[in-house]
Amino acid sequence: MTSLPIGLDRAKKIPLATQIYAAIRAAIESGQIPFDAKLPSWRDLAAQLGVSRGTVRLAYERLVDEQLAASFGAAGTRVTERPAAAPAADRAPSALPMPDLFHAFGAAPLAFQMGVPAQDAFPYKLWSRMLTRAARHAAAAPVGYPDPRGDPDLRREVAAYLGIARGIRCGPEQVLITSGFAGALGLVLRALGLHGRRAWFEDPGFPLTRTALSLGGMAVTPVPVDAEGLDVGAGVRLAPDAVLAVVTPGQQAPLGTTMTLARRRALLVWARANSAWIVEDDYLSELQLEGRAAPALASLDHGGRVLHIGTFSKTISPALRLGFLVVPAALARLFGDVAACLAPAPAAPIQRAVADFLQEGHYLRHLRRMKRLYAARRAALLHCLRAEAGGAIAVQATAGMAVVTRLPAGVSDVAVAARALRAGMAPVPLSPWHAHAPGPQGLLLGVTNVDERGLAADCRRLADLVRQCEIVAIKK
Repeated sequence: MTSLPIGLDRAKKIPLATQIYAAIRAAIESGQIPFDAKLPSWRDLAAQLGVSRGTVRLAYERLVDEQLAASFGAAGTRVTERPAAAPAADRAPSALPMPDLFHAFGAAPLAFQMGVPAQDAFPYKLWSRMLTRAARHAAAAPVGYPDPRGDPDLRREVAAYLGIARGIRCGPEQVLITSGFAGALGLVLRALGLHGRRAWFEDPGFPLTRTALSLGGMAVTPVPVDAEGLDVGAGVRLAPDAVLAVVTPGQQAPLGTTMTLARRRALLVWARANSAWIVEDDYLSELQLEGRAAPALASLDHGGRVLHIGTFSKTISPALRLGFLVVPAALARLFGDVAACLAPAPAAPIQRAVADFLQEGHYLRHLRRMKRLYAARRAALLHCLRAEAGGAIAVQATAGMAVVTRLPAGVSDVAVAARALRAGMAPVPLSPWHAHAPGPQGLLLGVTNVDERGLAADCRRLADLVRQCEIVAIKK
């Protein structure tokens, strides 16, 4: 091969060596240059293109580095053999992870969407300044590995906040900063070595957590939830060999009930008697819209059996992917070692910004504002459902930042949710939160991002979709 059809554009800002490399790579990958073909010498290709030999050498060295070609010294440079590309039919189709739970990533929240704070009420200007300051601080920090447990200042602020807001007495050494709830749960499963063991899980409960436990190698036993929270007696009957219980005692997800003191004590007694562990998912922190939030379950734990998980997803933003895990003092060294090896804390600038947000008092002020806002939006939603839904949607309960509703008999909540999504709304079907199908049919309506000006129209549209699905069900 004495020449290559390479066109260079000297007006571009792309270096000539990069243009040569890209052209040859494209020709190799398309099959235009076959396996074992000899590429022109540096001198010949440089003369052909009107560039220096050093420019061609840089392009060839990159091809060799990426194993697209091999250099044989005086014998020249030859194209290496590459595996054939998989036929299009054999390639996995592009799909979102957990499509039954997440309709899109990175998109603006829709009406009734759960799990995201108010898009229109976040202090963006303040937060932008804090991020900029944190980025400058991180850039000037010593070049070295950061603490895998998380930024020391953030861990101190989290420990102080939990002592005030959640009644948990812990030191910074017990706090680990994680990649959200999922990162904290993964750290728990790894550190405690629970693969192959059995776990209690609330029924109904968050489907992602149930799936995560299964993917972590645990056998999951759904345990019913009633007006007092997780039924500990039922758990003992259903799975006496369980070594883990995952609970949402502050505000049960999705029903919103608060676990009673009697049930909390029974759960702690069970854990101590069976050397079992309790994961407390404090997913809403202190975002209790009526009265003061109940103290965390971990505040009652004197036997070192509760692992407390919280996040900033509902209070600041899920885009942070930032959470925290509080472990018993006896486990702090073990969890620190596991974090260092397998799950170190996220990027330092984000942690620094959140630490400042807490330390300067912005976080608690923001929570107070959001409580008032969400309470008003929930009241508006309840009013509109009564006035506009016409009996098609019955309110069952208020649960934290969502309203739990029931649908008429025979109507599929999954079908209604799918139609609503196409109409620009994102209610969550209730039935997938139940372990055994078919679960009760209902919708979870988030209150954080409802637009009060268009709320009545949204409720009417949602009720119309329910009626349409009811007609389809009757015809069947």
